[in-house]
Amino acid sequence: MSNKTLVAYFSAQGRTAKVAKVISEVTGGDLFEIKPDTPYTSADLNWNDSSSRSSIEMKNKNSRPAVVSKVSNFDEYDIVYVGFPIWWYIAPTIINTFLEQYDFSNKTVIPFCTSGGSGVGETDKYLHSSCSALTKWKPAHRLARGDKSEVSAWIKSLNI
Repeated sequence: MSNKTLVAYFSAQGRTAKVAKVISEVTGGDLFEIKPDTPYTSADLNWNDSSSRSSIEMKNKNSRPAVVSKVSNFDEYDIVYVGFPIWWYIAPTIINTFLEQYDFSNKTVIPFCTSGGSGVGETDKYLHSSCSALTKWKPAHRLARGDKSEVSAWIKSLNI
């Protein structure tokens, strides 16, 4: 039996998009970009500014930035990789927006992230709660380089 794979990702500055494309190539999965309804500007992403959009969103764990579109054929997928940059040691809240739009019951969700050096922190805690209790959840994984050899080794280690 062949599992149909989706690689959904949010990329604020392009790095996560590059890694998502590598995962898509390795798995044969379809790509879907999680696009914010209001794109993030450089000023929005300034984590040194406590009044920047990203800082405000990340202080409020209930923040749910709107997204532009949904995956029209979501029910066809069995495995969903969900990618994002790490912000304040967790996933951006737009990822919760994405997860809460769908029923992940009996689907395998595999979070992956990019970061300049931060670990995954409490990512699983805040994301897993946005999915059905019947979701097959894999622990979030940070891809340091995101090249084909690193991605292939990680995917192989998942045993899916």
